[in-house]
Amino acid sequence: MYLAATFLLATSLMFSCGRKAETETDSKEIAEEQNEAKHEDSNIEKDTEFAMNAADAGLLEVRLGELAQTNAASQQVKEFGQMMVTDHSKANDELKSLAAQKNISLPGALSEKCQKKYDELAEKKGADFDKAFMKGMVDDHEEVVKSFKKEAEDGNDPEIKAWASGKVAALEHHLESAKTTRDAVEKSK
Repeated sequence: MYLAATFLLATSLMFSCGRKAETETDSKEIAEEQNEAKHEDSNIEKDTEFAMNAADAGLLEVRLGELAQTNAASQQVKEFGQMMVTDHSKANDELKSLAAQKNISLPGALSEKCQKKYDELAEKKGADFDKAFMKGMVDDHEEVVKSFKKEAEDGNDPEIKAWASGKVAALEHHLESAKTTRDAVEKSK
């Protein structure tokens, strides 16, 4: 009975946004629609959007880090990829827990945009992968650092704001490490 009730609750949450959500395949868009229904016109609407974007980016960092383990030629790139897997997996778990407390839906899979980035990189191997991966890591982390700083300064929800603030230093470290690794890859041509 409990299992059936849990399944029904999970199913209803997945499709609680009407017919459009049933036909959507983009996990981030589905989560966005669920959050709009729950938090529209609330003071944490922008915080929920930040959390969804952070979750989507975090999922991508983990998947790309895993990909670096198999497709990279450079040991330095593989080590950077492992750091992405380790650090972003931990941050993703923290964000999932925080989102559950706040009744915020997060994407459970990569958005179409992130999946496209992943698919493009998955086609590359060796030095071509290293160059494209590290360029992407620099670009992505520059964007993510800005986003987290903005949430840390302007967020409305104190816990989400504090979580974002607590991640800025690690993300800045990732950015600097990405730049160093990118430069090393470029020099090794």
